[in-house]
Amino acid sequence: MTQAELMTPDQAADLLGVSPRTLASWRCSGRYSVPYIKVGSKVRYPRKQLNEWLSTRPNGGRQA
Repeated sequence: MTQAELMTPDQAADLLGVSPRTLASWRCSGRYSVPYIKVGSKVRYPRKQLNEWLSTRPNGGRQA
């Protein structure tokens, strides 16, 4: 997986229309099972998997 295929938490949060803190909360609580990986101590979101996940969510994963 290349760097272009991985999104930072800020990029992923922007795509989802939520704050990075909300995204971190979802990840830690397992609330929405957002796909992510850890690269060392850093959290990254695989772009393809995140887009696939979005397509399965009501409202395209964005908050109403």
